[in-house]
Amino acid sequence: MSSVLIVDDAELFREALKAAFVQEGFSVVGAAADAMAAIDLAREHRPDLVMLDVLMPGMSGLEVVGAIVKASPTTRVVLLTSSESAEDLLSAVKVGASGYMTKDTPLPRLVAAMHDVLQGGAAVSPAMGGKLFSALRDLLRHQGSAAARTPELTGRELEILELVGGGKTSKEIADELYISVNTVRNHVRNVLDKLGMKSRFEAVNWAQREGLIDVR
Repeated sequence: MSSVLIVDDAELFREALKAAFVQEGFSVVGAAADAMAAIDLAREHRPDLVMLDVLMPGMSGLEVVGAIVKASPTTRVVLLTSSESAEDLLSAVKVGASGYMTKDTPLPRLVAAMHDVLQGGAAVSPAMGGKLFSALRDLLRHQGSAAARTPELTGRELEILELVGGGKTSKEIADELYISVNTVRNHVRNVLDKLGMKSRFEAVNWAQREGLIDVR
């Protein structure tokens, strides 16, 4: 019999979910209304599955996922949410969640989907399936574009971009690197041409986002 821990600060929803799992043959080893209690119960019982509300008092559900997986590495965590944001869904995947189900999913369907999760699969509400693929497609397109552009920038160009991001003028950069102001400007112009951008600050933001420079 698979064990499940239910974590939600809404008592009525918590009890309804508990009844649905019991009816499906699960063993409900505990229920919690806040993040710290959830982590403690997961550490104590090491359940097969945790059903976790994203919006928790004291700590977000996304933060709790990592803490639960650390406390009980074999536990599968499924997030329950009212949000249909593709960004939130990707965040859930990144922190290690095995599922992302909206709370308007009928409880029998939600509980039935957990059998797939326990077999190593994942559960996503039907309404979120298309958004997941769209978000992944956009992410891969962005990464592919970045990968294609990254090798074109030289170490000197990245160095200058980092200094531009730090608020230095062309004259200050020239003095620091012992090169002429015209050379600095040429490097910046080359970067913009390579990246197809119009503003040096747009280039700085891109390079920082891609982890190529560290602007302090």
